Amino acid sequence: MGLGATMLSRIPVMGSPINRHGAILQGADVALKKKMADVALNAARSKGATYTDVRIGRYMNQYVVTRENKVENIVDTESYGMGIRVIANGCWGFAATDKLDSDSIAKASQMAVMIAKENSRLQAEPVQLALQKGYGEVSWKTPIEKNGFDVPIKDKTDLLLSVNDAAMKGGANYVNSIIFLVNEQKYFASTDGSYIDQDIHRIWPIFAATCIDSKSGKFETRQSLSAPRGMGYEYLIPRESDKIKSVTTLYRDRYDMLEDAKAAGPQAAEKIKAKSVEAGKYDLVLDPSHLWLTIHESVGHPSELDRVLGYEANFAGTSFLTLDKWKSGKFNFGSKNVNIVADKTQVGSLGAVGYDDEGVEAKKWDIIKDGILVNYQAIRDQAHIIGLKESQGCCYADSWSDVQFQRMPNISLQPGKAPLAPADLIKNVEKGIYIVGDSSFSIDQQRYNFQFSGQLYYEIKNGKIVGMLNDVAYQSNTQEFWNSCAAVCDKDDYRLGGSFFDGKGQPEQVSAVSHGSSTSLFKGVNVINTARKI
Repeated sequence: MGLGATMLSRIPVMGSPINRHGAILQGADVALKKKMADVALNAARSKGATYTDVRIGRYMNQYVVTRENKVENIVDTESYGMGIRVIANGCWGFAATDKLDSDSIAKASQMAVMIAKENSRLQAEPVQLALQKGYGEVSWKTPIEKNGFDVPIKDKTDLLLSVNDAAMKGGANYVNSIIFLVNEQKYFASTDGSYIDQDIHRIWPIFAATCIDSKSGKFETRQSLSAPRGMGYEYLIPRESDKIKSVTTLYRDRYDMLEDAKAAGPQAAEKIKAKSVEAGKYDLVLDPSHLWLTIHESVGHPSELDRVLGYEANFAGTSFLTLDKWKSGKFNFGSKNVNIVADKTQVGSLGAVGYDDEGVEAKKWDIIKDGILVNYQAIRDQAHIIGLKESQGCCYADSWSDVQFQRMPNISLQPGKAPLAPADLIKNVEKGIYIVGDSSFSIDQQRYNFQFSGQLYYEIKNGKIVGMLNDVAYQSNTQEFWNSCAAVCDKDDYRLGGSFFDGKGQPEQVSAVSHGSSTSLFKGVNVINTARKI
């Protein structure tokens, strides 16, 4: 989901506050975690569980928050405990504990089995769990170069304050900025014979710069054009090779936060004076910094199998991608330029892991192939529904205390195969709009009819960008929109966007997911004017 400027100081704090100076960054001893896991596995088996998995999790978060020339907050949190999931009498049961002595672990396992047996009284059909081989003792770690938790707080606050200063020197009146770090130290064990230790890192730098016109009282905000990433602090150490020169400066695998801030003030001021768009049909050139959110909402969510089956109907709707469309093998989701893959292996992405929270090795698979719906997102107890022999490895829980369930993997539009740069798209557009950055959106309960807006809008006339526009949003339905995709730039323009807080389920859980694409052209899309009439 997009993060608005007003939300910058309201990012949820997950876990209990800790003293950052006393935080131990190294994970618990693997042999000790294996011993604790075996206590849980054996206790559940002794009470009649036919399958058990155990997740020992240590979840660490750090938020460094500034505004203008002040440090507003520095928060470190830590959450540590064990979740135990079992099948007994053909039904799921789950229990969790933050007390990790042998007696408490055994009691939690027994509680999970008792819950499963009680639940089985109401279950019509037993759980059908796809077969999964055990991997033995294995480990995986996000391939970081610099652990953000090791970087001194002063270095982070100095960076953010310099970002704020740069934006204000460029004309911004107000600036908020944040660095948000996540470290998930996760250990998984199951009766299948897996003992998996993982160390996962994520980072999100973000700011919002607001410019006010004192004469008119009008104001505009330009949010940062960063993307959250599955990387270490090296993400904030820019390389010249990662800069992409366009109407504004964009970034590929590293992010120059200071350079972005320098551009933000003038662009926010330009937005105030920009011409209000005339509603009508336009060709849209959508930058990856914008397109990721449209992919997330109109492709990622409707291809979740549990949503297709109606499991999310009460909270966040269903999906128009019903099973009959997939079974036909010819449902026209988009044009032949639309090739969308799910990928839990992509280096640097938010969703990258070695193994999911069911102990399934990370995978990559097609969702849309040459415009045709070919697959969904499924986990172990869903695989049989679509004829799969194994899970696709996209199960996740946002805490040790929550039960894992199907969550969106990275869902990305594949780049075009022929050489094509954004400038090539623009020069062939007679009447169009180039959109950069994400902002507000709205989509219906079946993920079909939608509306999206962005951060920056540039008018294209006769193959040239002629100036900035404002008050732009486009409306379409998912099938019509993706069938209007006329071209996708090549791999040299491919970039990741993504969400740190994708919500789903009841009780709600959040997950982090990336969406990649190259700049893409969509023909004849309906654009509306969002200006409020007084």
